[in-house]
Amino acid sequence: MRKAVVSLIFIFQSFVFAGDVPQNVIFMIIDGCGFNHIAAADYYEYGKAGQQVYEKFPVKLAVSTYPAGGSYDPEKARNDFDYVKDGCTDSAAAATALATGVKTKNGSLGVGVNKNRLENVIEKCERLGMATGVVTSVPFSHATPAGFVAHQDSRGSYLQIADEMITQGDLEVIFGGGNPYYDNNGKKIDEGNFKYISSELWQKIAAGSLIQTRQDFLNLAEGRTPRRVIGIAQVFETLQVNRSGESNIPFDVPLNKNVPTLAEMSRAALNVLDDEADGFFVMIEGGAVDWASHKNNSSRMIEEMVDFENAVKAVVKWVETKSSWEKTLVIITADHETGYLTVAASGKKMPAMEWHSSGHTNSLVGFLAKGAGAKSFVKCAKNNAPVRGRYMDNTDIPKTIFQFLETKKSQIK
Repeated sequence: MRKAVVSLIFIFQSFVFAGDVPQNVIFMIIDGCGFNHIAAADYYEYGKAGQQVYEKFPVKLAVSTYPAGGSYDPEKARNDFDYVKDGCTDSAAAATALATGVKTKNGSLGVGVNKNRLENVIEKCERLGMATGVVTSVPFSHATPAGFVAHQDSRGSYLQIADEMITQGDLEVIFGGGNPYYDNNGKKIDEGNFKYISSELWQKIAAGSLIQTRQDFLNLAEGRTPRRVIGIAQVFETLQVNRSGESNIPFDVPLNKNVPTLAEMSRAALNVLDDEADGFFVMIEGGAVDWASHKNNSSRMIEEMVDFENAVKAVVKWVETKSSWEKTLVIITADHETGYLTVAASGKKMPAMEWHSSGHTNSLVGFLAKGAGAKSFVKCAKNNAPVRGRYMDNTDIPKTIFQFLETKKSQIK
């Protein structure tokens, strides 16, 4: 009888996953990115749509993003231009949904609407012995990375979030901005700005696992690595978006040269995490697309989209040279759309862009996946939108990953 039950379990798993369970999961988030942000980057870089490396991934769907108590009606979105301006999620609630499979109220991180603690994907992975990490181009204790690690009722509790991420978790990699001794131009300041990390915690990590310089990140991309590393780039907030100067076209204002690119941070993170034989989970966020979009800054938004695509290229190269698509799953999505952007087609130049909001919208966002288990997400897309086609909810993404982990757990047993 026991053999029959075991056989049924494997038949069920084969039906759901086709025997395709990833050893490694690379979850990449473009904060604030809607379909038109991607189109704008396409026109700028390539002169036509559909050309970025992740747009060629085999699984292409859309995702609804509303917070707890919200909804999305595709017919209303098509017929009423202003419909998506209401009922929007923020990054904290969206990150919580993407990390836990449970919707919560805006502003909350890793807790439900009743402030109950929610288990996230990183905690589940760590119980299986997997290595884990978060990488971002904005402060490391900001909403999206925090949503995958912390449990706080307020996203603004940066000092508590930083403490929880660094001292209470088992993350092998924490990379981002938020350096108290540098400004947004990457210049050293004498008096520390301890908005994103306390002075006490800074002193503690500075004496141990902290790296800061761009060269430090570059050095981590190859060869032997420490078991755990915290990388806080030499910039106060975002790697590049908040640097001084008015941009008329992308990259016309010199970049901060002392900070790594998102691609460089990603390569370093993967080299640390891939030492774990049981596999790893890492969340990599292009966080400043959102910051530029809130300001309706088209040039800086394009810069951040280019930086994100370069990070995806680095991830794809790692998969194809250090791992394989049979072992690793790469997911690309967004937490929400910001700026209500519309774009007109153009040649290979700055496209015509119009912003219709300075805030978030309740629009569908994209989902693209490739590698082990990627096809399993297709079954989640049970809804259909007139413009964007089949879509799932953001909570369906971690729920599918959880199924992978349960299968992995049963195989270990």
